[in-house]
Amino acid sequence: MTDFFPPEASKTYDAKNAGLAPIAENMHFLIRLILKDLPPRAHILCVGVGTGAEILSLSEEYPGWSFVGVDPSAAMLEVGRERLQSAGIINRCQLVHGYVHDLPAGENFDAALSILVGHFIKREEKLSFYRNMQERLKPGGYLVNTEISFDLNAPEYPPMLENWAKVQELMGASPESLKALPAALRDKLSVLPPSEVEGLIHAAGIILPVRFFQALMIAGWYGRKGK
Repeated sequence: MTDFFPPEASKTYDAKNAGLAPIAENMHFLIRLILKDLPPRAHILCVGVGTGAEILSLSEEYPGWSFVGVDPSAAMLEVGRERLQSAGIINRCQLVHGYVHDLPAGENFDAALSILVGHFIKREEKLSFYRNMQERLKPGGYLVNTEISFDLNAPEYPPMLENWAKVQELMGASPESLKALPAALRDKLSVLPPSEVEGLIHAAGIILPVRFFQALMIAGWYGRKGK
């Protein structure tokens, strides 16, 4: 996964995404609900943890949980570290600069989360990406994945693209970047149809991936590793 977030972009990431707070709040609410039955001392892996949004969301609801966050962007990790320190929960967190496959092998986690990361992973690397998360789950552990996912060749794509452009405008996109949006979705990111993403998650060892979230082009799945 390429580092898409240099220092300046990392510092402004949360402010840039503030306009999407209603979407993010709903997504995190559902994730908290899905993971509600985990043990009181659950150990959670957050892949592509960025500025730590999922840790902040889960740690408040579940004060006994501990977290490992991994990210290839040192700048994003530093912003995340500052946020976690400010929230008073850094003592429950371990932040790792690198990739999920850099973490020690073994079934160590009750849940693994990849939140708005998968579209940065190349198509040919996605199966390995999901599998590396699955392999670090305890038997019965949860994998939760959200990413930009849509069939870019479907007849529904043009009207969806119009609304996706409105999302980008909320994030401060310039006229030039809006014009380049179709090319960015096809060439810069790895946007796959939901059926393909679901199939890859299943092939990675998750028994029954369930789509639990849809907000325009953002989709989310959860599923459990076999016991």
